[in-house]
Order: sequence, then structure tokens, then C-alpha cells
Amino acid sequence: MIFICAKWQVKPENADQWLDLTRDFTEATRAEPGNLFFDWSRSVDDPNEFVLIEAFLDDAAEAHVTAPHFKQAQADLPQYLVATPKIVNFVVPGNDWSELGEMEVK
Repeated sequence: MIFICAKWQVKPENADQWLDLTRDFTEATRAEPGNLFFDWSRSVDDPNEFVLIEAFLDDAAEAHVTAPHFKQAQADLPQYLVATPKIVNFVVPGNDWSELGEMEVK
């Protein structure tokens, strides 16, 4: 799978509405064939920073970045940001989360 983590620095005046502002983009992405997960979290240290964890089957990421809702997000979302989002992405084996064996719950 292609695993992606992106940090989004949102303007303070838009931070409380960020999940609503990205709702259509989020729902459309989650409905894409090949999307495994697409989950937002708000930083506990910086209330204006959101972290997006997403994953796609290997052949689905290109379809994501060429989808109409992605193009719409490219047009709409930058106005709410302080800076260009930061990203890391990797191809990793599997297609789901693995268990954290060091913290096994028995």
C-alpha cells in the first residue's frame, strides 16, 4: 500500500471549521476504489495543525490525485492554510494496520 502522512497548518481563524471545510473532500476520497483509509487528527500541541493519515492500494494513488474532488480541493483548500502542507509517503507491505506487538493486549 501507499501510506501517506501529511501535516496541514491551518489559519487560526479556520481551524475550528477545518473538518467541515474538508468534509466533501474527505467523504469523496474515502469512497474511492482503492482507498484504505483517510483520517484527520488534530494536534494536541498545536490546535491549528491537522494530521492526515491516508493509504491507497498501490494502483489507486494516481486515480486519487487526478480525481475531480482532488482538483477541487487543490482550488479550495489553500486559502485556509498558513503554508504548504508537509508530507511523507512510503510504499509499505500489506493493506491494513499491523498490531503493535510490544503493547499486546491479552
